[in-house]
Amino acid sequence: MASKFQRVKLVHNPKYKRSGPKSYVYLLHKYAFKPTTDGPYCMGNKVNQSWKHRLDRVAGGKANVQMVLQKKSTTGELGEVPAEDQQNDSEYLCPVEIGTPPQIFNLDFDTGSADLWMFSTELPSSVTKPHGGVKHNIFDPSKSSTFKTTKGAKWKISYGDNSSASGTVGTDKVNIGGLVIKNQTIELAKTLSPEFATGVGDGLLGLSFSNINTVTPTPAKTPVENMITQEDIPKTSELFTAYLGSWRDVNDPDKGESFYTFGYIDQDIIKAAGVAEPYYTPIDNSQGFWMFDSTSATVGGKTVNRSGNTAIADTGTTLALVDDSTCKAIYDAIPGATYDSTQQGYVFPSTVTAGQLPVVTFAVGGKQFAVQKEDLAFADAGNGNVYGGIQSRGDLPFDILGDTFLKAIYAIFDQGNNRFGAVVRIDPTQNLADPQS
Repeated sequence: MASKFQRVKLVHNPKYKRSGPKSYVYLLHKYAFKPTTDGPYCMGNKVNQSWKHRLDRVAGGKANVQMVLQKKSTTGELGEVPAEDQQNDSEYLCPVEIGTPPQIFNLDFDTGSADLWMFSTELPSSVTKPHGGVKHNIFDPSKSSTFKTTKGAKWKISYGDNSSASGTVGTDKVNIGGLVIKNQTIELAKTLSPEFATGVGDGLLGLSFSNINTVTPTPAKTPVENMITQEDIPKTSELFTAYLGSWRDVNDPDKGESFYTFGYIDQDIIKAAGVAEPYYTPIDNSQGFWMFDSTSATVGGKTVNRSGNTAIADTGTTLALVDDSTCKAIYDAIPGATYDSTQQGYVFPSTVTAGQLPVVTFAVGGKQFAVQKEDLAFADAGNGNVYGGIQSRGDLPFDILGDTFLKAIYAIFDQGNNRFGAVVRIDPTQNLADPQS
């Protein structure tokens, strides 16, 4: 194997603090769906002249309806969602080099979005200065001899709570684990809502498809699309893979490590799984996501039929979100589980043992893959309970299979063949220690 093909290791964010409600609010913020379960958070409609995000709801004419995330007070009044209610930090980050000489940024790799943006010197000093002990790496285009401004181009990511990130556009050299992409479009943040500025990460690297990229007037190609065009990766392996470990698995053979690969499938993982090759299913990328059929699930050996259901694989999401009936079936099978409307999610006693937890599987195409039992518990929920790693998707028409599910597999995102692959991740022990907070 050529030396440029190597594991791109993810770095655990030491300042990341798990919170079930905050992670759920982040998903409301990201996907702008209406909750169908009780709780303090809801979506209200607001007519705007123009608003762009992947799930906007067109009202007709030139106006559209912006779905605004709101929070109910204890007296029932609706107001804005404060920044401290949202999980705007990432559990894992990946170092990426941009420019000449290289400037290093810790980015969130996200298969649920398609922008590559980072903090830049175009931001005001009030945003770039250290906050709460966090000092961001700031891209300075004047210090890169290979940076070129893309005249007339701009970008803006807007979310359902009125928060946004926007700025200017350019091209530069991007190095991801030794793979160098020339003239990659990068998005320089010029304005950031407070929600974006509080996390440790320096920006985001989207790994979905360019039809949801926000650069105007012409959407930008993603790094993987450019790797393919520039033949940085072999035509036989126009893909990337994700292997997401956990703090729970530090004593397992893989030490709970997390990494991506670009241009090759790690055969050590395939060999450890005892299979000849990954299981593949076709994807539908028309909405920009890694979407595939997921028409059934099982809970404790009982099949849940979900005719016509689809799911997306989203590495930028910590939880897994599924339809309400499947969600209820899962928690009905866990002793002591209840729905906590104050946290807008299902919780269950931290004393529940692995033997008491059901095996929960979701279909990837025509094959079932099980969630690790240890990942059914996501975060401390107080009062001796834990917040479940699987929650309601509200009125979203598809599942979001985030890290709760993806930690159970070695995921292959095969862009060249429009398919998603999965291999069972070997986890010899289930560590049900109380979730880290």
